[in-house]
Amino acid sequence: MRRLMTGNRPAHSSDARLDAGAGGERRGRRVAASPCGAGPRVVDGSDRSIRLAVAMLRAGEVVAVPTETVYGLAADASNPEAVSRVFAAKGRPGDHPLIVHLRSGANLAEWARHIPVQASRLAEAFWPGPFTMVLDRHPSVLDAVTGGQDTVALRIPSHPVIQRILQDFGGGLAAPSANRFGHVSPTTARHVCDGLAGSVGLVVDGGPCEVGIESTIVAFEGDEVVILRPGGVSPEAVASVIGRQVRTGARGVVRAPGMLASHYAPATPLELCSAAEAPSRAAKLVSLGKRVGVLSLGRTEAPGAAATWDAGGDMAAFARSLYHFMRQADTEALDVLVVALPPVEGLGAAVRDRLRRAAHRPVSADHRDHDH
Repeated sequence: MRRLMTGNRPAHSSDARLDAGAGGERRGRRVAASPCGAGPRVVDGSDRSIRLAVAMLRAGEVVAVPTETVYGLAADASNPEAVSRVFAAKGRPGDHPLIVHLRSGANLAEWARHIPVQASRLAEAFWPGPFTMVLDRHPSVLDAVTGGQDTVALRIPSHPVIQRILQDFGGGLAAPSANRFGHVSPTTARHVCDGLAGSVGLVVDGGPCEVGIESTIVAFEGDEVVILRPGGVSPEAVASVIGRQVRTGARGVVRAPGMLASHYAPATPLELCSAAEAPSRAAKLVSLGKRVGVLSLGRTEAPGAAATWDAGGDMAAFARSLYHFMRQADTEALDVLVVALPPVEGLGAAVRDRLRRAAHRPVSADHRDHDH
């Protein structure tokens, strides 16, 4: 049995080296060591790399970029051909809306025609950060971005690399998670290369994502704020800003990123249970000859398990490394991953949401996707 505890940092790190060879950059400078081999070109967050990324985006290409949530596959949100390349690269259904990432709220009126008072308060509290608001779209916003709806999803990310890209680019970037439709979201440049080799030409490596799960998405129904998808901002934090409890789930049919029943799923089947049930559930599966892994917030004893992973009781670390753990389950060729559901409070709501969707097995595994 092998145990991995993440502690306060992700269980993965950005690839970088000091190049001492004559063919590299000046001796002693920190340069990116491509984690992709012969795959996409990987660059660091240097000024030169930012200029290259912006030039490609202005030319209508797609570029994988880091955010604090997960890596995104970015394209010019005002260019229909560029947006279509995002859908093609991901194999994503054309009616699934995208989140538009902005540099700041200064040009919000170019994307949304009405901004509720509650939205302004939430923006002040959580932007930049892992928080998305669904607002009435400006007439100029592309149907391809909104999925043909009357609303548009907007976010201001906090990661310094995408902030610099947005500043130099000068417009909005549509940027769903940089992975094939239905696969686990990427939280490192290596993950992007693993999933999109041949579909993206440039990956900007900004290191491991600090939050590690997608943004919270909220919508507005009259004076009410509704959480469509829990994420990097907890329901309790949202409620504290607006001064009332928030409801989860829209009353009508609303299409927003991350709302399909099956999302975020690794190849390894997940079996969800309480923390108290996890040891016995794992033991039973081991007795049936299964190669079993166990994932939990705090340490779980599981004799006979092929691998056990936990976050040392740190919910933020659990969220940050959740997708890494899912990928590790596939790497370990497990028959099943037993997951002890964390408490629902705080980031636990988002973690539980991702786990329940990842554990859902649809008739067709092709109907899965997510944004960040």
